[in-house]
Amino acid sequence: MADQTINLSKTSKNRIVWALCLTLLAGVALAWPEHTVNAAVFVGWGLVVVAPIVILGILLAAWIIASGADAHIASAFEGRTLRTVIAASLIGAITPVCGVTVLPLMAGLLAAGVPLAPIMAFWLSSPITDPAMLATTAATLGLSFAIGKTLAAFGLGVFGGAITALFAKVPWSINALRDNGLARQLSAARCGAAQSFEAKVWRTEERRRSFATQFWATTRLILICLIPAFAAEYALNAVLTPGALAAYVGEDQWWAIPAAVFVGAPAYIDGYAALPLTRGLIENGMSEGAAMAFLISGGVVSIWGAMAIAPILKLKPFLLYLALAVLGSLAAGYVFEWAA
Repeated sequence: MADQTINLSKTSKNRIVWALCLTLLAGVALAWPEHTVNAAVFVGWGLVVVAPIVILGILLAAWIIASGADAHIASAFEGRTLRTVIAASLIGAITPVCGVTVLPLMAGLLAAGVPLAPIMAFWLSSPITDPAMLATTAATLGLSFAIGKTLAAFGLGVFGGAITALFAKVPWSINALRDNGLARQLSAARCGAAQSFEAKVWRTEERRRSFATQFWATTRLILICLIPAFAAEYALNAVLTPGALAAYVGEDQWWAIPAAVFVGAPAYIDGYAALPLTRGLIENGMSEGAAMAFLISGGVVSIWGAMAIAPILKLKPFLLYLALAVLGSLAAGYVFEWAA
């Protein structure tokens, strides 16, 4: 009975939110009919342009989950520190490891005695990119940004893991988890039931269902993020004049990259939603190095990302995570600016 009441309450709240959103959209359409039509065309064309590349990334992400590859990733965290840091950084940079269940997996590994260094490497690299994100970045900002972002994710993971390894013998690194109920609960969770790897996911009903579920979940996520993001890009281009941001985050300003980091870091910008927004900022004067720093910092030091980690990590490893993320974002911005 209590569960039914909770479900009804959630359904009512969702309906209210959707009603408010539809009312807001109707108001905007009535107030600015010309801009509404132009924005709708802009959003539709933007989705058509990115679709061929994005669909390939979604298919790859779904296959990784359905094939069972993600269920065996924990084995990469066992062994010599340098090898595990590199492996964890690579895995975090290129795979969609269990989506939102990354936190229970990491907490479980820490509780099992896995060193903090590879965990830190994975934590730093995993929010930045994955196959679907790589494809969407290439379609939205170009191949150089997609490759640069992936390399930055891997480099940030290796950098963070190597620095964390220097503190391997320190008590707060050996026991990084807080001693509270939430940490104990997460430590008991895992990414999912272990299953054998099977590349041909179409052979069994369970794997086909898993593939379909992951495919539609990722597709839905990207659409939810990209549609308002393309609309925001249209609004940004309509409001800003060309070169309006050059005085703040342009190529000739020494503070452009630090400013981009400290704007992107505290503000939660969803990875998919940030791409069209970043393209609009570049078109209006933001340097490419600042844009890269903005994307990296928004992924690894967002408020929501930090809030997810803070309750289970002790203060010192948590502060180390933040420091490494900020320094890595700055480095990624400067290197990309130099290489671009």
